Amino acid sequence: MSVRNLQHLFAPKSVAIIGASARPNSVGATVLRNVIEGGFGGAIYPVNPKYDSLAGLRVYARVSSLPAAPDLAIICTPPATVPGIVRQLGEAGTRAAIILTAGLSGMHDSGGRTLRQAALDAAKPYVLRLLGPNSLGLLVPGIGLNASFAHTGALPGRIAFVSQSGAMVTGVLDWARSRGIGFSKFISLGEGADIDFGDLLDYLASDPGTSAILLYMEDVRHARKFMSAARAAARSKPTVVLKAGRVAEGAIAAASHTGALAGSDDVYDAAIRRAGMLRVLGTEELFAAVATLAHARPLFGERVAIFSNGGGPGVMATDAVVCGKGSMAQLAPDTVARLDAMLPATWSRANPVDIIGDAPAQRYVDALNILLKDPQADVILFIHAPTASVPSADIARALAPIASASSRNILACWLGGDGVAEARAIFTEAGIPSFGTPEEAVSAYLQIVQYRRNQNLLMQVPPAAGDDGATDPQAARALVRKALAEGRTLLSEPETKSVLAAYGVAVVQTRSTQSVDEAVAAAEAIGFPVALKIVSPDITHKSDMGGVALDLEDAEAVRAVALRMNKRLAELRPDARLEGFSVQRMARRPEAHELIIGVATDPVFGPVILFGQGGIAVEVTADHAVALPPLNVVLARDLISRTRVARLLAGYRNRPPANMDAIIATLMRISHMVADLPEMVELDINPLLVDSEGALALDARMRVALADHSASTLDRLAIRPYPRELEERIDWNGEALLLRPIQPEDGPAHVAMFNALTDDDVRYRMFVRVRELNASQLARFTQIDYDREMAFIATRPGPDGVNETLGVARVVCDPDNIAAEFAVTVRSDLKGHGLGYVLMEKLIAYCRSRGTREIVGEALPQNTRITKLARKLGFEISKADEDGSVHMRLPL
Repeated sequence: MSVRNLQHLFAPKSVAIIGASARPNSVGATVLRNVIEGGFGGAIYPVNPKYDSLAGLRVYARVSSLPAAPDLAIICTPPATVPGIVRQLGEAGTRAAIILTAGLSGMHDSGGRTLRQAALDAAKPYVLRLLGPNSLGLLVPGIGLNASFAHTGALPGRIAFVSQSGAMVTGVLDWARSRGIGFSKFISLGEGADIDFGDLLDYLASDPGTSAILLYMEDVRHARKFMSAARAAARSKPTVVLKAGRVAEGAIAAASHTGALAGSDDVYDAAIRRAGMLRVLGTEELFAAVATLAHARPLFGERVAIFSNGGGPGVMATDAVVCGKGSMAQLAPDTVARLDAMLPATWSRANPVDIIGDAPAQRYVDALNILLKDPQADVILFIHAPTASVPSADIARALAPIASASSRNILACWLGGDGVAEARAIFTEAGIPSFGTPEEAVSAYLQIVQYRRNQNLLMQVPPAAGDDGATDPQAARALVRKALAEGRTLLSEPETKSVLAAYGVAVVQTRSTQSVDEAVAAAEAIGFPVALKIVSPDITHKSDMGGVALDLEDAEAVRAVALRMNKRLAELRPDARLEGFSVQRMARRPEAHELIIGVATDPVFGPVILFGQGGIAVEVTADHAVALPPLNVVLARDLISRTRVARLLAGYRNRPPANMDAIIATLMRISHMVADLPEMVELDINPLLVDSEGALALDARMRVALADHSASTLDRLAIRPYPRELEERIDWNGEALLLRPIQPEDGPAHVAMFNALTDDDVRYRMFVRVRELNASQLARFTQIDYDREMAFIATRPGPDGVNETLGVARVVCDPDNIAAEFAVTVRSDLKGHGLGYVLMEKLIAYCRSRGTREIVGEALPQNTRITKLARKLGFEISKADEDGSVHMRLPL
């Protein structure tokens, strides 16, 4: 349901406390006191039939007795009463309620529904939004609203905090208040039966009073909704997550290494990264990240230069950078020479730069100015320990203007307590993040780096499937469905390799046999040496049962080993079925690395892709990373980089680098399989042999299950990929055009189209005069969430063979898919030939197909072309309002 009626939750003009009480320490008494003492300026209606008045306020016996429908109701009555009260509130016209009551999920009404479900059913006809149940409430300090039973209030500020834990709410409130940290919204989610993380992220993303969003998260229930909302929020303001439950949960009855390795925390971590948010591991880090990211400049590189008035703190910071896998800047020779000319002879002549303890304020200024000109120094960390020679505050006053004006990120560490308090305050006032220890400052630097990396991942919108003509999805689907028709959920190794081969994954030649004699014949046909493996649906790891033999040189060896395997299996696992043997050509790759690539299905986020170091000790090495599909080159490379084996793949000593392109291609082909094969539950390629020549799948297995084909095969993905199925080739005035959704790669063509617009056309589209698109505007136009918005472009090859964008029609839906706002732009030299009409027809058909209720738009009165086009398409046109815009509306 998303943001509908949430304004009544966060900006009510009246509040009713259902279950208000005079009983000391009761929830009803605490809530009433908090609402009154918080300074809420609207009407307050206590409701309880036991009282006539409370705290000087008239008390009403029931909801129906209230003089007016309250904007917000706070329910703190026994569980059995809650559904009825919700219904009464809905009938009265209330559109938001907080259910503080716990226990609704464990109790049932006379119809067998849980009381939680009964409350949701009662609210639904009235679009009455429910926060909770089992919520601690919420606080909006800016309007004096403390609609909670917390023990203390919150200071006003610009940070929104959302928590699934009531204990975290009270703890963080206390912690933040003691440190002077304020909030725009402070929300206890409770069970999140109706209002959940996705709803709140959507609301807070557009809340002008909120500059940063903090989440304390235990779980997510609606992955697609959460990811769309999180990506939208993270695009507009820093969003930081403290995720509890870091210990990986072992997968039960996993049929593969991948199923066992892809723990839920790995998946949450991947989701947070992909959404462009930052994950932290503690409360201190949570608020430190906000302070840092709120003032962070664009990061053009990750190399940090450190300068300090003491060698020890600089070395400590360097240790922290290296241990945190950060990057130390190598100072340019010109920088070293310039520093050498102004520093004492005993300075360090390297990064970190020790400007010596007797440094006056001017030495700090000169050193900072020199470092700011070094092309290698992307981030600068300044460390100061107090000395008797110059007051720390004087140094702060000298450096603050330079640091504030810099386009680079500058972090400060003021070591000490009272002696540097004024200096730290000067820097904080100037918007320069300041910390008490070198380690804290380095942690902030690493947060900026990781956040920017995650923001880069946020901008990636890969396609669902590739354009590789060598793939044969139909053949893969036939193999999968054949196994399911036979009642099998595990594909044999040869079957799995055939599926992989259908997607262009290189596999070692393999044959499936049912007897010892067939195994011998297959080995002779393939050519020696060969590898022999048992095929049994009851054996997950064949090598554990002695079911793998390598380098068999002749037919006699194959026969002897096959008979021995048969006997050994009967002894160790008499219950296991032996369906035959797999015979494969031996792969002679002496310098190859053993990797693992796999797919697992997370119960929340759906399919995930795993990459890491493979081999029989894969669980022991535990070197792997997880990513949400679909993947592109950037996302695949990032996935690889998050493993330790990535450093080995780069080559060392006389061992050449592995073929990284082959690894990336394999990952992307597996990503295409995920999108194409909804029946695939698990996939294991282990080992994938990779050397300088390429990649080769040596062993593989796949688990499948019946899929719901009534829904889109992509619905199970947490992130909707590029919808290639919406591409359409048309004839336009005798010329072939491609109409398709916009992609991030269309950025250069989009800029070229923008540059070809007249000044008036730009003003009609942007409502202001804009000379050029900046990077953030371009990203906003080309890197879209296909689950929330759509932009169709008309494109054709230009004179130079590069595709050019001729026009674009764009629509952005509200999170409830009720109204969608449109805009259409055609290159100025192509106007008047019907291209805008063609683009809008496609856009309207798309909105109809997804159930959008209406399309709306605004235009300047002078833009008569768009109003004429809209009228031709059936839009209702209203006259210009006070702000001078014309409104257009098309009911669907």
